[in-house]
Amino acid sequence: MASLNDPLELPSGLRLRNRIAKAALSEALGDGDNSPDERIVTLYRRWAQGGYGLLITGNVMVDRAHLGEPGNIVIEDDRALPQLTAWSKAAHDGGAAIFAQLNHPGRQSNLLNIGHQPVAPSAVPLALPGAATPRALTSAEIEEIIERFAAAAEVCEDAGFDGVQIHAAHGYLVTQFLSPLTNLRDDEWGGDPTRRMRFLLEVVRRVRARVSPGFAVAVKLNSADFQRGGFTEDDSRAVVAALAQEDVDLIEVSGGNYESPAMSGSESPSTRAREAYFLDYARSVRREAGTVPLAVTGGFRTRAGMEEALAAGDCEVVGIGRPTVTTTDAADAILGGHTETLITHEIQTGMRRVIGRFADLKALDGILNLTWNEDQMHRLARGLEPDLNRGPLVSALSMLRRNGRISFKPRRGVA
Repeated sequence: MASLNDPLELPSGLRLRNRIAKAALSEALGDGDNSPDERIVTLYRRWAQGGYGLLITGNVMVDRAHLGEPGNIVIEDDRALPQLTAWSKAAHDGGAAIFAQLNHPGRQSNLLNIGHQPVAPSAVPLALPGAATPRALTSAEIEEIIERFAAAAEVCEDAGFDGVQIHAAHGYLVTQFLSPLTNLRDDEWGGDPTRRMRFLLEVVRRVRARVSPGFAVAVKLNSADFQRGGFTEDDSRAVVAALAQEDVDLIEVSGGNYESPAMSGSESPSTRAREAYFLDYARSVRREAGTVPLAVTGGFRTRAGMEEALAAGDCEVVGIGRPTVTTTDAADAILGGHTETLITHEIQTGMRRVIGRFADLKALDGILNLTWNEDQMHRLARGLEPDLNRGPLVSALSMLRRNGRISFKPRRGVA
């Protein structure tokens, strides 16, 4: 029966010192060239000292022409190898393993950010105001993107990272290939579930072929996209079964996209009461995963809930997101018995009572939470402490100063 303090050896041989992972959070700390600098090193040094077994970075893009948001770090080649090496060293100095999360936003690129038309499996725009219609990728372009993932993974290994995580959740490009709502192709990259999952499997295979056997390859996968006619739990289980036949070290369960953001961080009370948003799905997919370890991220707040999930065999790793921003040593606090419950700071407009009858402010609350947490990470990256009294308006203005008019495009959620 597994416990939070138990180490875990992944199929690649990588040993995690315990079962708590800092989940991917969108740091947006790239410099003017979208390279890492001392700020990201400072932030990850702080987290590494917090006792986590695994640190998973936020969005690292594989193409600087297609960013998910301002400040994304990009790995296309080894031009930033010294900075990347300093980043991984910060984690290792604190005893943590570190994975770089690799991603391509596809249609979730911001038109104002990249300056040209986004790309996607098919020309299906986001159902959001002002979203640009993407251009359908050619087969040659698809192959080029797969190669970009592999090249970025190779650089990550050279820089001392312990592994990479392929981002196949939250509506980004890999997810767009998986969903019948966004992949309308009838060629080798779409038309049925088997061909829709080909892009993800080819990325995994190409990455694995490029790195050494001891380098971990993980996947973050939607449990579903929670949209009618979209990527279902049955589809997801089929992808997990296919991934289990590949050389994969860890599958992290998540869900949602910008149009139906289960990952937005503005959860309902009933969801909070379940302790982990996607734990039910993880239970149901355990057989398909075979011997591949599962990680579940989203909603874990109590030591009892985390221990119960591990003891029941529902997952092998517990992911924590937002609490690590304001309690950077959350893992130590839980593992050492210093706290039984982690606190999440919910930011709300406070206007629901006034105009809630006329407008659903849940999405706005979600954006405010993302903005507030990102602003706190920027404080940590400057060597400051979190400011729990910092209001959402101050955080929003701070982001506006950093990024200008593209500050409030939809962004990846935090758990």
